[in-house]
Amino acid sequence: MSSATGAVRGGAAGHPLGRTFSPWRLGALEVPHRVVMGSMHTGLELVDDGGEALAAFWRERIEGGAALIITGGLAVSPEGRGAADYAVLGEAATDARLAHAVEAVHAAGGLVSAQLFHAGRYALLDGLTAADGSPLEQVAPSAVPWRAARGAIPRELNDDEIWRTIGDFASAARVAVALGFDAVEIMASEGYLINQFCSPLTNLRDDEWGGTARRRRRFAREVLAAVRAAVGFRVSLSAVDAVPDAGPAATRSAENTAAERASGVPVTVRISGDDLMPGSSSADEVDELVRELVEGGVDAISVGVGWHESRVPTVQAAVPHGAWLGYAERIAGVVRASGAPRSPKFVTHAQGSRRVAVIASNRMTDLRDVEEVLQGGLIDAVALARPFLADPQIVARSRESTYDLINTCIGCNQACIDRSLVGARVSCLVNPRAGNESRFPLTLTVRPRRIAVVGAGPAGLAAAVDAARRAHDVTLFEARAEPSGQFGLAARIPGKEDYAATARAAIAELRDLGATLRFGTTARAADLIGGPFDAVILSTGVVPRAIEVDGADLPHVISYERALREGVPDGHVVIIGGGGIGVDIAAYLTEPSAEADRALEFARRYGLLPSTGLVGAGVAQRNPAVSANRPQPRAGELVTVLRRSGRFGDGIGISSRWVAVGRLKDAGVRMLGGVHYRRITPTAVEVFGPEGEKLSIRADTVVVCAGQESHNPLEAELEASGIPFAVVGGAKDARSVDAVRATAEGLAAARTLAP
Repeated sequence: MSSATGAVRGGAAGHPLGRTFSPWRLGALEVPHRVVMGSMHTGLELVDDGGEALAAFWRERIEGGAALIITGGLAVSPEGRGAADYAVLGEAATDARLAHAVEAVHAAGGLVSAQLFHAGRYALLDGLTAADGSPLEQVAPSAVPWRAARGAIPRELNDDEIWRTIGDFASAARVAVALGFDAVEIMASEGYLINQFCSPLTNLRDDEWGGTARRRRRFAREVLAAVRAAVGFRVSLSAVDAVPDAGPAATRSAENTAAERASGVPVTVRISGDDLMPGSSSADEVDELVRELVEGGVDAISVGVGWHESRVPTVQAAVPHGAWLGYAERIAGVVRASGAPRSPKFVTHAQGSRRVAVIASNRMTDLRDVEEVLQGGLIDAVALARPFLADPQIVARSRESTYDLINTCIGCNQACIDRSLVGARVSCLVNPRAGNESRFPLTLTVRPRRIAVVGAGPAGLAAAVDAARRAHDVTLFEARAEPSGQFGLAARIPGKEDYAATARAAIAELRDLGATLRFGTTARAADLIGGPFDAVILSTGVVPRAIEVDGADLPHVISYERALREGVPDGHVVIIGGGGIGVDIAAYLTEPSAEADRALEFARRYGLLPSTGLVGAGVAQRNPAVSANRPQPRAGELVTVLRRSGRFGDGIGISSRWVAVGRLKDAGVRMLGGVHYRRITPTAVEVFGPEGEKLSIRADTVVVCAGQESHNPLEAELEASGIPFAVVGGAKDARSVDAVRATAEGLAAARTLAP
């Protein structure tokens, strides 16, 4: 396959995203547009269904406009897997599943590249064994553990093992080609094995594989050379036969496409533009690696950033859009200055002079921002990963300029990255069908039902959209004039503006599908019972919980909901409750509302390389309601967060809590735990401190963030009526207002009540 010819093919002349929708070359491949679906570990690779879950996941994204998909990391050896739920290339069952999924991509008109992966010391191998039954162990350039290694110290690879590992990369590349993959990507970023060899933090050797920066980079050069040699020539049947467990499907795939691959399968390398680890590889050393990769025949360099153990956030909602573009621009400058390699064997397509492509990534969510990046001319393509979880049709909808329909990634990490860290199947908070496409296919119903959804919060919208997509007759009731719920409030928090897009996209799609929208209408039981509807989904959400503290009824004591809707007066603020909502309120009070200001502060705080232009500067303009009533940022010293017990930020996802709490500490917000409340006075909150001491904390305003209670006034009447109904989200259980649970419950209810 030499080009992708799916639904996205077509001219870009005159399109406002003209550069984005112009073709580009990845080695011998022609790719019809410049949006790459970036690598994500999904947990689908090992689902024992013949590969259908993975095929359905990829197929839906190709049909939605994606042209080129990069797989999640496919381990080159058993000890190289990231954890038990990582696939290993060359294992028979895995290869059969991957071949099926690749065929699905090709049938839909797309391209797919296999990411060759070795976790090194990051591998989580507890309880896993090799083919001979012996325990697998982490391996690395040196015996340097990492912070979350659970006490394991990696074993230092000897020279023979290093060469064997290089051979594993080459063998895995041959397997990938035999399975039908159109390209391969070598994972050399984000602290995994190749990155570990390059860094002086993890490579303490003093032999031909370490001791100097160039010798530390040797492993990367040798892996590229081995992979390049493995895929750089025509694939013959004898070569396929030599691949262990390739299987008959892989043989047929190689036979059918061998002639098209005579000029070599493209090879990309993903590197970290900066490790974001003090004492790791310098910018000059990274740039030299780039020059060596260009000389070694790489077709494209994908630029990531950071290590998993870095104390600089890279993918959380608090990270400004486009924060890492400057690193991709720097790498692109090095590539352009390097020119084509001297060796003519790497001229891989008929046009002659070879251009090494540079792919930018991380914290970009909107194709209008992608267009801005590409117009600069340095970057050839942009990889988006989580945005394809949130909306499989992001490319097609952007091509059609129907941006209001796009369900935007909100950067929460809760159902994707956080799940991948604990070996759970990946999905998406704002799109609970993600990763579940084979379980919940979008098949039009042959028996339309009349469904009432009460409440336009995340759970209700997820239910309403799914039912309407499958041609059910949906009526959505919402007491407020516009959709609200917890996402409407969250969108007012600096860095969470994208939360507003979820409701906006759902409402736009419901209108497009012909649903009845009754905003400003409080649904009564009489509206729902007695004929007009076949089933009801209650998503009436939560209300803030009141506190039983003397003085809680004073006029300067307000709920978090009132604070976000009406603003907070100037002066000292005490926040009662230090969970996720309390931390968000503190950020609301102390963080700049303009993303441009936050981006400059973010770069200053972490000493980062700024980009030439701020991507995403239009976020607030695209969501004007989110900036309403935002206060001017006040000094952190004016804000105190109180908590009786537990960790500050409990309820925030595992990959985001440390970021949210850390930015409050950096701002100077006082956080005091282990307190017992005495009373609230007109000027202070009086507590007993952790040691029993009496404390009086000045408070011109007190914001109560003490949790929520379910708001569900209709359940009893519906139960008595006998009408089929379901209660979802916070209305069902407010003990932990979990939006991942809420949207998943909304989807499940729609499938149960409106099959």
